[in-house]
Amino acid sequence: MNTLLAFLVTLGILIVVHEFGHYLVARRNGVKVLRFSLGFGPVMARWRDRHDTEWTLCALPLGGFVKMLDEREVTAPTPPLGAAPQGGEVIPESELAQAFNRKSLSARSAIVAAGPIANFLLAIALLWVVYLQGVTHLRPVLDTPPAGSPAATAGIGAGEMVTAINGIAIDDWQGLAWRLLETRLDDANLTTEDNDGHLWQRRISATDLTAATKGEDPLQALGLRPGLPSLPAQIAQVVAGQPAAVAGIQADDRILAIEGQPVHDWQDMATQIRAHGNRPLVVVIARQGQERVLTLTPRIDPRDGIARIGVSPKIDPELLDRYRVTRRYGPLEALGESLQQTWNLSLFSLRMMGRMLLGEVSLSNLSGPVAIADIAGQSAAAGGVAYLNFLALISISLGVLNLLPIPMLDGGHLLYYLAEFLRGRPVSERIQELAQRVGIAFLLMLTALALYNDLYRLFTR
Repeated sequence: MNTLLAFLVTLGILIVVHEFGHYLVARRNGVKVLRFSLGFGPVMARWRDRHDTEWTLCALPLGGFVKMLDEREVTAPTPPLGAAPQGGEVIPESELAQAFNRKSLSARSAIVAAGPIANFLLAIALLWVVYLQGVTHLRPVLDTPPAGSPAATAGIGAGEMVTAINGIAIDDWQGLAWRLLETRLDDANLTTEDNDGHLWQRRISATDLTAATKGEDPLQALGLRPGLPSLPAQIAQVVAGQPAAVAGIQADDRILAIEGQPVHDWQDMATQIRAHGNRPLVVVIARQGQERVLTLTPRIDPRDGIARIGVSPKIDPELLDRYRVTRRYGPLEALGESLQQTWNLSLFSLRMMGRMLLGEVSLSNLSGPVAIADIAGQSAAAGGVAYLNFLALISISLGVLNLLPIPMLDGGHLLYYLAEFLRGRPVSERIQELAQRVGIAFLLMLTALALYNDLYRLFTR
C-alpha cells in the first residue's frame, strides 16, 4: 500500500507540474484553456474557475492533459440519418483571438516547451532543497573484484579507492560510474589509493568498457563493486516482529557462531544466514560478557528472495570516514550544484537513450511503471532526502523524454514548428496525422518493452 501511495503521489506531482507549465504559459500568451485534467477515464471531481477553465480529477491517475481553444479541434456535429452534413461548430468571434492556432510561432513554441521546462525547474528546486540539507556520497572504495573480471585483470585489490580517471578527479561512486561511461571509447586509466596511502595506476581497456555498457549493470560487469568496512557482528537495532526479535536477540548482542560455525564479522554473519535459508538456526551470542544459545528462523524477503533476520549493525562513525563524505552547501552554492546536477543528469539520460537506439546499451535497462513504483516506495521509506532525489531524477527523465522529436510528445510538436520556421508555412495536417500514428505506435512499443522488463525483473530476481 505504501508503494502504491508513493507511486501515485510521484505521478501526481510530476503530471501536475508538467501540465501546469503548459497551462501557465498558455494563459500568459492569451490562450483560452478549456480543461485541465489530472488523469484519464471517468471524472471523479470537477470544478470551473473564473476563467471558464474546467478542472477535473479522473479515475485513472496515469497521465493528464491541458485542452486549449483551437479551431483545428472544432468538429462538425454528426447529421441525422439522410440529412445533409452541417457546418462545424463555430467559435464565437470574441474568442477567436484566444485560439492556440492563431498565436505566433514563438508563442506556440513557448507553450509546448513549457511542460518539459517545468519538469526541469521542479528538479532544480528539489535538488536545491537536498543540497541545503547536505548530501552524503559513497566514496569510490572498491571491494575485491571477481576472478577473471576486467577489474581483477587490471590488478585492483580490496580497499583501493579511485581518485581519478584519465587525470580527472573522482570523489564519489556516482562520479566513477559517469566517468567510466563517458570514456567507454578509450582506455580508462584509474588512479587508485590503497589503505596505506600508496597510489597505483590501473587500466581497463576500451573493449571491456564497451562490452560492459551493453548490460544492465556496467560496473558489476567490470567487477567494480563498492567496498565495505569489516564490521563486527554486533547488533545496533532489532526490528520488532522480525526473526531476531522473536528469538530474543537484543541491541548490543554480538553473534559468535551460527550452526557451530564461527562468525568473524557482519558480512560473514549475513553470508551464513543467507546460505541456510529459512530453516531454524542455532545461534550463539555474547551478552554482557556471557554466552547464550538461541534458536531463530530467518525470513525470506519476497522483494529479493534473500533470507534476513531483521537486525542492523553497530557502526563506529570513524570507521566510515574513508567510505563516505558529507557535503553541505549554502543557498547560492546549493543552487549552483542543483543546476549543474540537473544539466549532468539530463545529458546522461539523453546519451543513454541515444546509445539504446544505436544498440550500444541493452534495452533491458529500460524501466516502466512497475519499477518506478517499486523505487518510489523504497525511496519514500528511506526518508525525505532520498525521495526528493528520486523525484528530481524522474522529473528530469520526464523532461528529457518529452523533448525527444517524437510525434505525440512535446518534442514532436516543436519539430513541426521548426519545420514551419524553415519553410515559412505550417506542416500539412495530413503529414502531422501520419506522423502521429507512427509516434503512437513507437510509444506503445516502448511502453510494452518497459513493462516487459519490469515484469521480467519482478519474477526472476
